[in-house]
Amino acid sequence: MQSIDRESREFVEAEVTATVQGLPYAPTNDPVEFAFTAPGARPATWYTGGWDGTQPIPGTNAYRAQVLVGPGSSGPVLTKGKYTVWIRITDNPEQPVIPYGQLTVT
Repeated sequence: MQSIDRESREFVEAEVTATVQGLPYAPTNDPVEFAFTAPGARPATWYTGGWDGTQPIPGTNAYRAQVLVGPGSSGPVLTKGKYTVWIRITDNPEQPVIPYGQLTVT
């Protein structure tokens, strides 16, 4: 996963692949949120994210979700440590909550 400095303001990203009835689906009209927890903890606070464009990442069926973190961002300001990154996508009727990976803040 990604590593950032605690004084940085930058995007944390997650690649999302979605399907409907087994066919690729563009989730870019669905709201996406991110949460950052200590490893093993469940998310309680969610931060609004967005999509980096409306087309899949070249050569894939995946789309890039992102949230800006750090001082001066609308996302969290994270202290030094390791975090589990979660994403939540709101669709109708589903709302998957997905532990995406780990973020190291130095």
